[in-house]
Amino acid sequence: MMMTKKTWLPWLILSPSLLFLLLFTYFPLVRSVYDSLFDTRMAGETASYVGMGNFIRLFEDAVFWQSLVNNLIYILLTVVPGVALALLLAVALWENHRVNRWLRTAFFFPMIIPMVSAAALWLFIFMPGMGMLDYYLAKLFGPMNNNWLGRSNSALYALALIGVWKFAGYYMLFFLAGLQSIPVSAREAAMMEGATPTQILFKVTLPLLRPTLSFVVTTALIYSITQIDHVAVMTRGGPDNATSVLLYYIQNLAWDTHDLGKASAATFLTLAGLFAFSFINLKLLERGAHHER
Repeated sequence: MMMTKKTWLPWLILSPSLLFLLLFTYFPLVRSVYDSLFDTRMAGETASYVGMGNFIRLFEDAVFWQSLVNNLIYILLTVVPGVALALLLAVALWENHRVNRWLRTAFFFPMIIPMVSAAALWLFIFMPGMGMLDYYLAKLFGPMNNNWLGRSNSALYALALIGVWKFAGYYMLFFLAGLQSIPVSAREAAMMEGATPTQILFKVTLPLLRPTLSFVVTTALIYSITQIDHVAVMTRGGPDNATSVLLYYIQNLAWDTHDLGKASAATFLTLAGLFAFSFINLKLLERGAHHER
């Protein structure tokens, strides 16, 4: 009887989480793969099996390729600066002083604001001529009337700026936790060897932060693909699809054109890309961990 308890009690404790994963992660994934094989454009009619037809239609869609390129650019514009800024903030606010605690709270505050509210706030900042951005630029360069969100060469950069502003403080917390887990003896040994603060940062601190960095980069990538509320509020994918990213493109397919099969095919490819990156990232992390031993 005791063996039965020991066997089933962990599963009983984990059952709510397992049920949540089953209903909201694995079932939608399997369903998207299934739906990608059927044509469901005609409401009320039985879906017809088309095999790879939805994928072929997807690859022939110029908007899909533009959304993919936009998303890749958006990832570079948010992940690289966001993670770098978060690391700099964590190093600068490493010491546990009262002022640093206040600054940590201030930098984390944007994460608390819902993305829809943040988008509404930044709409006023980017307002042509009257917004805060043009107001301060006018003090330096004269009168400004820039339509930041209405031009295809600046709209995506404006959205990326919001992503960096909102999530950099959140990533900073992970780096702070990673920094605090580094043994003090490692830095002290480097100082005794005559290493400069810069050498300690690049030769001691950053290598020991590799697991944290890998986790933060993966998290940042997921956010850069899944957070599209500001796109829907501020640009709706425009102008001329210049800010249409993959998830917004999928949403339009599913809700506006009711092309569930094509949307499911795009969803499957997006998830496959995320899985491939996560797998490669974990392998690199594992290799780095073995190297450090």
